[in-house]
Amino acid sequence: MKWALAVAILGVAIASCRKSARPPVVGGPSLADSAEQILFDVHTILTDRGVKRGDMYADTVYVFNDQTRFVMRRVRAVFNTEIGAPNGTLRGDRGNYDLRAQVLEGFGNVVVTSTDGKRLESNHLKYAQLQNQVSSDSAFTLFRGNDQQRGIGFISDPNITRFQCLRACRGSANVPLNTFPTP
Repeated sequence: MKWALAVAILGVAIASCRKSARPPVVGGPSLADSAEQILFDVHTILTDRGVKRGDMYADTVYVFNDQTRFVMRRVRAVFNTEIGAPNGTLRGDRGNYDLRAQVLEGFGNVVVTSTDGKRLESNHLKYAQLQNQVSSDSAFTLFRGNDQQRGIGFISDPNITRFQCLRACRGSANVPLNTFPTP
C-alpha cells in the first residue's frame, strides 16, 4: 500500500512538471472588432457642393458611425482646385476622414507635396475640405528647394502657396552672394 501511494504521488509530480502548451497571448481589441465594414484598396472622390475637390485612396478602411467616420491605413489624397487643376497631394501612414465635417486627418509621416515641388512634413496634419485648408498644431518642416522652414503649427492651402507658421518659426536659406550690392 505504501508503495502504491508513493508511485501515485511520484506519477502526479512528474505529470505536473511537464510544460503545458498555452495559447499565445493576443493583443487587445482592434479596429476590425468594432468596425461596421472593412474595405480594402479604396478610392473615393472628395466633393464640395458637386465640385470634385480631389481623390482619396487607402489600403484599408474601417467604417464607423453609420458610414460617416472612416479610419484608414496608408492614406493618399490628390487635391484639385475649383476648376479641376491639380493642387497638391497628401500621404500618411494613417488617416481619419469625417464625412459630416468633411475633414481628413493624416497621422504618422505625413507629407504634403505641391505641384511645383514644395514638400511639407509633419506627424499630424488636417485638411478641411470646405475651407480648402491644410493645418496642424504639431511640429513641421517645409522644404522649398534648398530652403527649409521649421516650426510648430501652420495654416496653408494644399498647394502651399499661402503659408503661415504659427509658433517657434525658424528657417534656413541659401542666398547667393552676388545678390548683395557691392560697397
